[in-house]
Amino acid sequence: MINEFKAFINKGNVLDLAVALILGTAFGAIIKSLVDDIIMPPVGKLIGGVDFKALTIDLGGATINYGNFINTIITFLIVAFALFLIIRAYRRMRPPTPAEVATKECPYCLSTIPLGATRCPNCTSQLTSA
Repeated sequence: MINEFKAFINKGNVLDLAVALILGTAFGAIIKSLVDDIIMPPVGKLIGGVDFKALTIDLGGATINYGNFINTIITFLIVAFALFLIIRAYRRMRPPTPAEVATKECPYCLSTIPLGATRCPNCTSQLTSA
């Protein structure tokens, strides 16, 4: 069982996932600061000086902090948009995947024939299976 666990930990996918989790957490903290410290103050000022963090409903001992909920929704939307832009840029930068080859060239008449052909339909030459 210990050997299986070592093999599991040593797989590249586990390490990639750990790095992604750490980077995602740090990225989330940056976005939270962006929303709380840069975006929400001007938005609150534009709609009459409202501080979203102060928006609550008092239920006699319990409060519903819907202002924090609004901040969380805005944070989520910004993170989703940022990830969308990153993935879009990544897809544009990577080379296109090559198409699967389905044909080959006849070595005798140089015509294009199906990959699995054993005899050329054009010159009728017997093809070696190489």
